[in-house]
Amino acid sequence: MDISSVTVFCGASRGHRDTHLSAAAELGQALARAGIRIVYGGAAIGLMGAVADAALKAGGTVVGVLPESLVPHEIAHLELSELHIVPDLHRRKALMAELGDAFVALPGGLGTAEELFEALTWSQLGLHDKPCFVLDNDGYYRHLLTFLEHAVREGFLTDTDTERIIVRPHVRQIVEQLLATRTSAVPGITRGVGQSRGASPP
Repeated sequence: MDISSVTVFCGASRGHRDTHLSAAAELGQALARAGIRIVYGGAAIGLMGAVADAALKAGGTVVGVLPESLVPHEIAHLELSELHIVPDLHRRKALMAELGDAFVALPGGLGTAEELFEALTWSQLGLHDKPCFVLDNDGYYRHLLTFLEHAVREGFLTDTDTERIIVRPHVRQIVEQLLATRTSAVPGITRGVGQSRGASPP
């Protein structure tokens, strides 16, 4: 699988920890240096803005997708390589999914979680075979991953479902794995939920 474009899900807020903002900037810079185009929500603020600004500064290509209704709230980034203003959230998610060869979820709120779960659901249903990464920066997604493990124990998910989630605690690991998929098949590269516990070396 040739991964030349990555769709990034993340918050339009910056959160309370500077480490989340730093991780967003690190991902933007690393993807740009790797020659991977970034597709994201189109905002100039929060983690979204940090990803875009770092990538653009590093000479990368950044494509934003922003619904008309959110332009006043998320503040459109006007320096992007491309900015698509779409009618609604449904079209935003569809276009972001269409333009990316893989998905990476950074810390974020309900919108980020919804985007991640929709990508995972589409994978579960066989609608795409694109890898879905979660950056568990500072254990941000620990409780969400615990919930998914609980859902497996309760019989609502299977181990195969959770193995679709590639959890990594460090940006470098995600970018290296994205680059590795250019010469290897996607199946088998995942470890599943909970991977970031007992984190691999930075």
